[in-house]
Amino acid sequence: MTETRQEIDTTRPHPARMYDYYLGGKDWFGVDREAAEEVLRAVPFARTGARQNRAFMQRAVRALAAEHGIRQFLDLGSGIPTEPNLHQVVQQVAPECRVVYADNDPMVLEYVDVLMHGTAEGRTAYVESDVRTDDLLYDERVRAVLDLTQPVALSLVALLHFFPDELDPHDLVGTMVERLPSGSCLVLSHATNDLAPEEGRRIEELYRRGGNHIQGRTGEEFARFFDGLELLDPGVQLVHRWRPEERPELSDAEVSFYGAVARKP
Repeated sequence: MTETRQEIDTTRPHPARMYDYYLGGKDWFGVDREAAEEVLRAVPFARTGARQNRAFMQRAVRALAAEHGIRQFLDLGSGIPTEPNLHQVVQQVAPECRVVYADNDPMVLEYVDVLMHGTAEGRTAYVESDVRTDDLLYDERVRAVLDLTQPVALSLVALLHFFPDELDPHDLVGTMVERLPSGSCLVLSHATNDLAPEEGRRIEELYRRGGNHIQGRTGEEFARFFDGLELLDPGVQLVHRWRPEERPELSDAEVSFYGAVARKP
């Protein structure tokens, strides 16, 4: 696989660093704060969606480890580490879990040591790679950690809305799932404009002004990612409604993220 290392660009906002700002992290630059604050002034609930999305990821992977026996996880577009990270969640359930994070953001590489602090029984690794391609499962660095003859949970959380239609994200996900063995699972979340169309279009406009494509998709478009898979209960939901541990007083429009988990037969 071709290496894709880049220099950190601090002259324009970056979606991963803006996301870190929404989550209350500290790994952003002034340009990211300014862009994120502009979004929040226009759409104050943007931070709510980000935080509910993160909580969904934690509940989803915990359920796969605790209820479905998944012990291998491949997290694409992992982003800047924000505790608890995926490996911390699943290794708390089963210390032997193996996790590979993949991203091509040089900012993530700066904090990769945080992703390496897993259990002695398990293993965590970081692969710098272009996640917009479907050949990651052939990467020797991934195969050194994950046994791809056994079920793997493929996680693409808050990632695919940065993929324009011309990259055909449905085909990308379908191809990767096809290469995984039976019993593997897909964890996916995606921003939508279904519930707050005016605000969603405003967010897209602001991100594009900063040089970043973002594209909300409909519930129907989101559900297509799971074609041929068995959706786990409760199916496709707004992320705050997917097995909530508590019921925050939030409207669906405030969240505006779909989430679901499915199993490959």
